[in-house]
This record gives sequence, C-alpha cells and structure tokens, in this order.
Amino acid sequence: MRETLEHVQTLSEKWKPEETLRWAFSTFKNDIAMASAFGAEGLVLIDVATRVNPAMQIFIGDTEYLFPETYDLIDRVERHYGITVERVFSSLTPEMQEREHGSGLWTHDPDKCCNIRKIEPLRRKLSSLRAWITSIRRDQTSFRAGAHKVEWDEKFGLVKVNPLADWTHKMVWNYIVRHKVPYNILHDRGYPSIGCTNCTRAVRPGEDPRAGRWSGFQKTECGLHAGPSQSPPPLIHLEVPPELEKTDVPVPAMAADQSAEDAG
Repeated sequence: MRETLEHVQTLSEKWKPEETLRWAFSTFKNDIAMASAFGAEGLVLIDVATRVNPAMQIFIGDTEYLFPETYDLIDRVERHYGITVERVFSSLTPEMQEREHGSGLWTHDPDKCCNIRKIEPLRRKLSSLRAWITSIRRDQTSFRAGAHKVEWDEKFGLVKVNPLADWTHKMVWNYIVRHKVPYNILHDRGYPSIGCTNCTRAVRPGEDPRAGRWSGFQKTECGLHAGPSQSPPPLIHLEVPPELEKTDVPVPAMAADQSAEDAG
C-alpha cells in the first residue's frame, strides 16, 4: 500500500529493527546504505542487517584519525560477516588540512574539523542515495531524543532510517553478548563513545558516557545528526506491506526480556 512518509513514520514506531530494515531495503533497493562509526549500537545493527540483507551497502566516514583498534575492528567485521565496508574520505588529506588550516585544527575549532573530515564527505556520499540507515538511539543525547525510526533528514535531503531509536544502552550490550557480536576493545578500557584519536579520551567514573568526546568544549555531536526536522516531512509516497500496516504489532520476546532487565 502506498503511504506518505509521515504515515510510515507513525507506523514504524511499532516495528522491530529487522522489520524496519526489511521495509527500508525493499523500498529503496540499491539507493540506500548504512553509515556506521562501528560503535556498539552500530555493530548490533550490522549484525541484524546482514541477516536481513547480506548484500547491503555499508560505509564508514574514515577521518584518517581513527584509533588503531577501530581500524582493526573494521577488518574483523569484514571477515566475520563476509562484507566489504566502503571508506569515505575527506577531500583534504591530513597534510592538506594542516597546510590550509594550521596544525591541530581540532584543538581550537573542532566544528570546522568535523565539517571537513566528517560532514562534507557524508554529504557527498548521501547525494547519491535516496535513504540512509544509522544506529542512533534516543537515549544517547538530548539532541537525539526526538529521533524517529523513519524520518526526513532535512539537513541532507533524504529519508533517514534509525531502527534502534528506541533501544537502550543495556539492550545493545545484552544483544552483543547474546549474539557474540565483535566490538571495539576500547569499550573495555573506559571508552563508551569512540571517535577520532585527537578528540576522544577515556571517561572517568561518574562522568556522562559522552564526556570523553571533544573534552573541554561545549560539544557532544559531530554534526552528522541534526536532530528532528522542524518542518513537516515532504509529500513522499512509499510502499508499505500489509503486514506492517498493523499498529498493534506485539513486542518481540527478546526486546521484552531486555526491557524487563532494564527496569530491574
């Protein structure tokens, strides 16, 4: 059935991650790709998505300043799932950036550094797609609290799919342990959120999980996720299978178990 994006947005709030992904792959075919920074939730989503569509497109914004452990993880994930991860680079090499903007741009203008190394490369990649998939969760930051499972990305001009929007930190790690999902060993060393080497430190006891990102700046986001659109979604018609039209989809057993553990 053909539905507007706004109606799909409402329907999708009852969908499980695999249902959301199945709809997304069916709807956008080769015009959708998953972006991953290879954080814990990103790895859960890769595990779920490869079960739904082993031939999916996946890419990472390679800033060329990632941790060695992150590069090692990418290699391990490629071997584990038999996939190829596309690396999306800035048009400026680190050497070119230093010549144009000076040494250590991230120490005095991290927003500009993120724009050069993350946002513009992503914009270039997304310009060839109709939709993209992310692993953001509402409980990560106040900026992401309004994220929908299916929404219009006003910043980049395409549909954005967030299958894990309603998952919690505990649900993510329960899944990783239960399904033996590969993850970054830095998580075991006090790094709950991992970005570039220059702008990421281990978190101290009692600190916010994202306190180690851009420490010393009033900044918790790189700018890729601009928050919910302030205007209505455009009039886009999308196909929705009849079985996903139901608004009383039961909660999956796994999610119910995990939710109960979260409440305990």
